Amino acid sequence: MTRVPFYFSWLHFATLLRVVDGKPSNGQKNREPDQELVSRTLADKQSFTALVRRYDAPLLRYILRMGWKDASTAQDLLQEIFIKTYVNLNDYDPSLPFSSWIYRIAHNEIVSAFRKEKVRPFVLKKETDFFLFETIVDDAGLHQDDGRKFSAAEIQEAVNRLEAKYRDIIVLKFFEEKSYEEISDILQMPQGTVATLISRAKKKIRESLEKNHR
Repeated sequence: MTRVPFYFSWLHFATLLRVVDGKPSNGQKNREPDQELVSRTLADKQSFTALVRRYDAPLLRYILRMGWKDASTAQDLLQEIFIKTYVNLNDYDPSLPFSSWIYRIAHNEIVSAFRKEKVRPFVLKKETDFFLFETIVDDAGLHQDDGRKFSAAEIQEAVNRLEAKYRDIIVLKFFEEKSYEEISDILQMPQGTVATLISRAKKKIRESLEKNHR
């Protein structure tokens, strides 16, 4: 992709967000590749609205699943993520998946925001999302001695006790359903390291659950 001047304007970006606001995505029908949308945006900034429509719901969900405290301030963080994406669009390498690139920006912005707030995140605060813990149960074989599964609330507590590097990777693998390759791209680490961290995270969750049931 040819690098072209791409200047940021707060007024123009605000206009783009107003265009997007309230207009749902057209879904998967005739879905244009991300790389093509990026190329069109570099030539015509108005095309960025298509990328926002495509990623606003997934990225907001990711922010909340990472443990952001409420939906209203999550929207502010989401806007910061899109601003960072918009101004750095020339740095995107079209030979790589755009989804991983924008998730990398989102992850870094979320971690930075938590650091500024000086709070410890708690994943999946909404009980309506507790079904996602089932994926951890099934993958890690988390069952009590009598064969019963641990409850979602118990697993949530165990996940929240993890160090950030393990908690973040659990969110990406089991809640966002990202592949090892995608997680590697998002977190900028070798796939072997991703596999090791996931294995250690599951082991720590299991040990935490067993300790609390002695």
